[in-house]
Amino acid sequence: MSRAEERTGTRAEVRTEAGAGATGAPGARGTAAVGRTPSPLWTLGLLRNELGTTLRRWRTLALLGVLAAVPVLVGIAIRIETSDGSSAGGGGGEGPAFIAQITNNGLFLVFTALAATLPFFLPMAVGVVAGDAIAGEANAGTLRYLLVAPAGRTRLLLTKYATTLAFCLVATLVVAASALVVGALLFPLGELTTISGTRISFGEGLLRALLIALVVAASLIGVAALGLFVSTLTNSGIAAMATTVGLLITVQILDQIPQLHALQPYFFSHYWLSFADLMRDPVYWDDLVRNLGLQALYAAVFGSAAWARFTAKDITA
Repeated sequence: MSRAEERTGTRAEVRTEAGAGATGAPGARGTAAVGRTPSPLWTLGLLRNELGTTLRRWRTLALLGVLAAVPVLVGIAIRIETSDGSSAGGGGGEGPAFIAQITNNGLFLVFTALAATLPFFLPMAVGVVAGDAIAGEANAGTLRYLLVAPAGRTRLLLTKYATTLAFCLVATLVVAASALVVGALLFPLGELTTISGTRISFGEGLLRALLIALVVAASLIGVAALGLFVSTLTNSGIAAMATTVGLLITVQILDQIPQLHALQPYFFSHYWLSFADLMRDPVYWDDLVRNLGLQALYAAVFGSAAWARFTAKDITA
């Protein structure tokens, strides 16, 4: 399905809203529709359509399918590795080291899957969606039509960003849900031991898993803002997606170079794995707060840059 065909719903909603707000002769109707301020219901309709369009695309479904497959592969690999009674992974407690606990409690597969997908797979998927947000519309020739509707550039940009943030949450929950199902099928469930060595109930473990998923989703808002900004710089969706993913890989590489340790705390990916501190008792909040603050800073800077660029951009497609 082409992007122009996907926009059929939006066009119908725009025409309905324009007609509902106009009075008088047919000639005055178009003038009234263009000059009126869109209602909150119109904005919600635009957001709903954007969400539906984004989540129905085959590319988006393929990305979610890949993300859902990662916990399956990890779980099966660990099950095979431990079939002879040996332990999986190594010791410790952060990031992929959660693997050592999976055989004792399948809930740890959720933490392991999020740690495995956060450095690349999750931000790559978000970068693809964010990079295509504006540039994809321009490439398909539908951006000018969307701006003819009484939305305005700012409202459209905010809708695109909100849609990307919603995808961040959906993608993270897909990984977590897939890992929870696979962990329950392949490994025992019950009380679990935190990194600090204390025991918590399975119910509290589930709540912490949900909180970790929300923190991981929030860790992606900086990438979403960066991708949206890149998307306003070009009319090629493929170029915007490739640039966003390329910047992501570059930052990840720079974050591993010891000589850049003074700059690394300012990279958006530096504190991503701090979600492991939610499995301590008591919880260590320092790096978690730094991570969320850094993501908010990136969202503010690149969101403002995207707004400045998009509101001044000459739309020709």
